[in-house]
Amino acid sequence: MDRGVHRAEEITEAYAALHARVQQHAASGDWTGFADSFTEDATYVEHAFGTFRGREEIRAWSVRTMTSFPGSVMTGFPLAWQVVDAPTSRLICEVRNLMPDPGDGTALEESNLTIMTYAGDGLFAREEDVYNPLRFARMSVRWARIAEAHGRLDDEGRAYLEQFG
Repeated sequence: MDRGVHRAEEITEAYAALHARVQQHAASGDWTGFADSFTEDATYVEHAFGTFRGREEIRAWSVRTMTSFPGSVMTGFPLAWQVVDAPTSRLICEVRNLMPDPGDGTALEESNLTIMTYAGDGLFAREEDVYNPLRFARMSVRWARIAEAHGRLDDEGRAYLEQFG
Protein backbone atom coordinates (compact mmCIF):
# COMPACT_ATOMS: atom_id res chain seq x y z
CA MET A 1 0.00 0.00 0.00
CA ASP A 2 1.39 3.36 -1.03
CA ARG A 3 1.33 5.78 1.91
CA GLY A 4 2.86 8.60 -0.09
CA VAL A 5 1.23 11.78 -1.31
CA HIS A 6 -2.14 11.30 -2.99
CA ARG A 7 -4.21 13.47 -5.27
CA ALA A 8 -6.95 15.54 -3.64
CA GLU A 9 -9.58 13.87 -5.85
CA GLU A 10 -8.54 10.39 -4.69
CA ILE A 11 -8.66 11.42 -1.02
CA THR A 12 -12.04 13.09 -1.51
CA GLU A 13 -13.49 10.04 -3.28
CA ALA A 14 -12.17 7.64 -0.63
CA TYR A 15 -13.66 9.72 2.16
CA ALA A 16 -16.99 10.06 0.34
CA ALA A 17 -17.13 6.25 0.11
CA LEU A 18 -16.26 5.89 3.82
CA HIS A 19 -18.85 8.50 4.74
CA ALA A 20 -21.53 6.71 2.70
CA ARG A 21 -20.71 3.50 4.59
CA VAL A 22 -20.99 5.40 7.91
CA GLN A 23 -24.50 6.46 6.95
CA GLN A 24 -25.33 2.81 6.20
CA HIS A 25 -23.92 1.74 9.59
CA ALA A 26 -26.03 4.41 11.31
CA ALA A 27 -29.17 3.32 9.44
CA SER A 28 -28.67 -0.41 10.11
CA GLY A 29 -27.16 -0.15 13.60
CA ASP A 30 -24.43 -2.59 12.50
CA TRP A 31 -21.00 -0.99 13.01
CA THR A 32 -18.85 -4.11 12.57
CA GLY A 33 -17.68 -3.03 9.11
CA PHE A 34 -16.67 0.50 10.10
CA ALA A 35 -13.07 -0.49 10.87
CA ASP A 36 -12.64 -2.03 7.42
CA SER A 37 -12.12 1.49 6.02
CA PHE A 38 -8.78 1.62 7.87
CA THR A 39 -5.42 -0.04 7.34
CA GLU A 40 -4.54 -2.99 9.58
CA ASP A 41 -2.14 -0.76 11.56
CA ALA A 42 -4.29 2.38 11.63
CA THR A 43 -4.52 4.74 14.60
CA TYR A 44 -7.80 6.27 15.77
CA VAL A 45 -7.50 9.16 18.24
CA GLU A 46 -10.70 9.90 20.12
CA HIS A 47 -10.22 12.64 22.70
CA ALA A 48 -12.79 11.36 25.20
CA PHE A 49 -12.20 7.60 24.83
CA GLY A 50 -8.49 7.32 24.04
CA THR A 51 -6.29 6.10 21.21
CA PHE A 52 -7.01 2.85 19.41
CA ARG A 53 -4.28 1.09 17.45
CA GLY A 54 -5.01 -1.40 14.71
CA ARG A 55 -8.17 -2.25 12.86
CA GLU A 56 -9.46 -4.67 15.52
CA GLU A 57 -9.13 -2.14 18.38
CA ILE A 58 -10.92 0.40 16.21
CA ARG A 59 -13.63 -2.18 15.44
CA ALA A 60 -14.17 -3.10 19.11
CA TRP A 61 -14.34 0.56 20.18
CA SER A 62 -16.66 1.67 17.36
CA VAL A 63 -19.08 -1.24 17.84
CA ARG A 64 -19.17 -0.71 21.61
CA THR A 65 -19.60 3.07 21.34
CA MET A 66 -22.05 3.23 18.46
CA THR A 67 -24.33 0.45 19.72
CA SER A 68 -24.78 1.98 23.18
CA PHE A 69 -26.41 5.24 24.27
CA PRO A 70 -25.97 7.96 23.06
CA GLY A 71 -24.20 6.67 19.92
CA SER A 72 -26.98 4.20 19.23
CA VAL A 73 -29.53 7.01 19.09
CA MET A 74 -27.72 9.21 16.56
CA THR A 75 -29.48 9.33 13.22
CA GLY A 76 -26.80 10.70 10.95
CA PHE A 77 -23.48 12.38 10.48
CA PRO A 78 -23.74 14.89 7.64
CA LEU A 79 -20.72 17.00 6.78
CA ALA A 80 -20.83 20.76 7.27
CA TRP A 81 -17.65 21.28 5.21
CA GLN A 82 -14.40 19.60 4.22
CA VAL A 83 -10.98 20.53 2.89
CA VAL A 84 -8.16 18.39 1.54
CA ASP A 85 -4.46 18.96 2.09
CA ALA A 86 -3.01 16.75 -0.62
CA PRO A 87 0.68 17.18 0.38
CA THR A 88 -0.08 15.52 3.75
CA SER A 89 -2.78 13.17 2.37
CA ARG A 90 -5.23 14.61 4.87
CA LEU A 91 -8.91 15.49 4.72
CA ILE A 92 -10.27 17.71 7.47
CA CYS A 93 -14.00 18.10 7.95
CA GLU A 94 -16.74 19.15 10.35
CA VAL A 95 -19.09 16.26 11.10
CA ARG A 96 -22.54 16.99 12.52
CA ASN A 97 -23.74 14.37 15.02
CA LEU A 98 -27.54 14.42 14.78
CA MET A 99 -30.01 13.20 17.38
CA PRO A 100 -33.60 12.30 16.46
CA ASP A 101 -36.64 14.27 17.58
CA PRO A 102 -36.86 13.52 21.33
CA GLY A 103 -40.62 14.00 21.25
CA ASP A 104 -41.19 17.74 21.14
CA GLY A 105 -39.61 18.65 17.81
CA THR A 106 -36.31 19.84 19.32
CA ALA A 107 -33.36 19.46 16.94
CA LEU A 108 -30.19 18.62 18.88
CA GLU A 109 -26.69 18.02 17.55
CA GLU A 110 -23.03 18.55 18.32
CA SER A 111 -20.23 18.74 15.80
CA ASN A 112 -16.67 17.50 15.76
CA LEU A 113 -13.68 18.20 13.57
CA THR A 114 -12.26 15.08 12.00
CA ILE A 115 -8.76 14.76 10.59
CA MET A 116 -8.35 11.78 8.26
CA THR A 117 -4.98 10.63 6.92
CA TYR A 118 -5.30 8.72 3.67
CA ALA A 119 -3.08 5.68 3.04
CA GLY A 120 -4.12 4.74 -0.50
CA ASP A 121 -6.23 1.92 -1.91
CA GLY A 122 -9.37 3.50 -0.41
CA LEU A 123 -8.09 3.05 3.17
CA PHE A 124 -7.20 5.49 5.92
CA ALA A 125 -4.19 5.18 8.24
CA ARG A 126 -5.40 7.60 10.90
CA GLU A 127 -8.47 9.39 12.18
CA GLU A 128 -8.61 11.98 14.91
CA ASP A 129 -11.90 13.36 16.20
CA VAL A 130 -11.60 16.71 17.94
CA TYR A 131 -14.53 18.03 19.98
CA ASN A 132 -15.59 19.19 23.41
CA PRO A 133 -16.81 16.10 25.33
CA LEU A 134 -18.60 18.27 27.92
CA ARG A 135 -20.71 19.97 25.26
CA PHE A 136 -21.54 16.60 23.75
CA ALA A 137 -22.50 15.19 27.17
CA ARG A 138 -24.72 18.21 27.92
CA MET A 139 -26.49 17.79 24.59
CA SER A 140 -26.99 14.05 25.23
CA VAL A 141 -28.40 14.69 28.70
CA ARG A 142 -30.72 17.38 27.35
CA TRP A 143 -31.94 14.99 24.66
CA ALA A 144 -32.48 12.20 27.21
CA ARG A 145 -34.45 14.47 29.56
CA ILE A 146 -36.78 15.58 26.77
CA ALA A 147 -37.15 12.02 25.45
CA GLU A 148 -37.96 10.77 28.95
CA ALA A 149 -40.62 13.44 29.39
CA HIS A 150 -42.23 12.21 26.14
CA GLY A 151 -41.96 8.48 26.87
CA ARG A 152 -39.24 7.92 24.27
CA LEU A 153 -36.27 6.99 26.47
CA ASP A 154 -35.30 3.34 26.79
CA ASP A 155 -33.67 1.71 29.83
CA GLU A 156 -30.15 2.31 28.54
CA GLY A 157 -30.93 5.99 28.04
CA ARG A 158 -32.35 6.18 31.57
CA ALA A 159 -29.16 4.62 32.98
CA TYR A 160 -27.12 7.23 31.09
CA LEU A 161 -29.34 9.99 32.45
CA GLU A 162 -28.95 8.66 36.00
CA GLN A 163 -25.17 8.58 35.61
CA PHE A 164 -24.63 11.92 33.84
CA GLY A 165 -27.85 13.87 34.23
